[in-house]
Order: sequence, then structure tokens, then C-alpha cells
Amino acid sequence: VQLQASGGGLVQAGGSLRVSCAASGRTYTMGWFRQAPGKEREFVAAIGWRGGSLHYADPVKGRFTISRDNIKNMVYLQMNSLKPEDTAVYYCAASARGVAGTSINHYDYWGQGTEVTVSS
Repeated sequence: VQLQASGGGLVQAGGSLRVSCAASGRTYTMGWFRQAPGKEREFVAAIGWRGGSLHYADPVKGRFTISRDNIKNMVYLQMNSLKPEDTAVYYCAASARGVAGTSINHYDYWGQGTEVTVSS
């Protein structure tokens, strides 16, 4: 499975951005993680195979929405009301497990990341 993330960029605080992830091959659980400069990679959101089993990290609840299109093999992360602390490289990840997870170790495949910068 190969993952290709895209859609990052520079946005002002309060703005919106949607990042996308194209997957080759069948995937089950999909997730988004992010890594800010000098910090460890952290969980952002996850979605199960059928679009259910949604999980969000507390800092993004109510602002970010994860979704997927299994026909196109795409996963999306819609980010609204962005804050400067959302600045990070965003990585999509895929797991062969049928249950959505929030741990890095839950995921088997990783994309290369797309950079999101939120200016104040």
C-alpha cells in the first residue's frame, strides 16, 4: 500500500484547508497524524473502513472532519477554524486492522506528509 498526501499550504488563523490522501491498494482503517517542529508525531483523526468508527484528538474535535471515499481510494481531512498551533506536517496512515486506532503502532503504512502552516 502506498499513500500520497497532498493539499497542505499556508492559511491564516481562522481559515480552512482540506488535505487529501490517495491510497493504492486496499486499506481498512485510515488515520491522520501530525508532527510539529521539535515535537513528537501525534494522532489527529481516524476512520474505519465503512466510514464509521470515527476518532478525533481532543484539540481538533469540532473543527476537523475526517472522511473517505472508498471508490476513489481517498481519505480527506477537512480542517476548519485553524489555529497557529495546528501548524505541522500532516501524515496519512493506513492499517490492515479492521478497528480504528489512535496509536502510531496501529498503522502499517505511512505517506510522505504534507505541510500545513497557519499564520496568526
